[in-house]
Amino acid sequence: MSYDEGNIFARILRGEVPCKKIFENKEALAFHDAYPQAPVHALVIPKAAYQNVYEFYQNATPEQLKGFSEAIVNVIDLLGLKEYGYRMITNHGLYGGQEVPHFHVHLLGGKPLGRMVTVRD
Repeated sequence: MSYDEGNIFARILRGEVPCKKIFENKEALAFHDAYPQAPVHALVIPKAAYQNVYEFYQNATPEQLKGFSEAIVNVIDLLGLKEYGYRMITNHGLYGGQEVPHFHVHLLGGKPLGRMVTVRD
């Protein structure tokens, strides 16, 4: 499967769709989620075209890995998530619930988030 250049995050990176930017460096962009699931809900995306977390960690350059990690740490600090904690989520594929085929990390916080989802038969 090839990367879909028309996905919403690719369009945000090209400036075709606006976002509420939190942080940006050479390798990553972080912005507020348009449909937040918690009082604080940020997305961090690499600027390179990776479809999912597996592809990113298999193929990213050392600079991309470092820049992406730095972006996450900066967002945690900028949004004040460190003190009380946060949830960091990435979804991969159909069973993982991935909706946008561009690797991204959700950072959620600002209130107690409860237990993780449990799957029932």
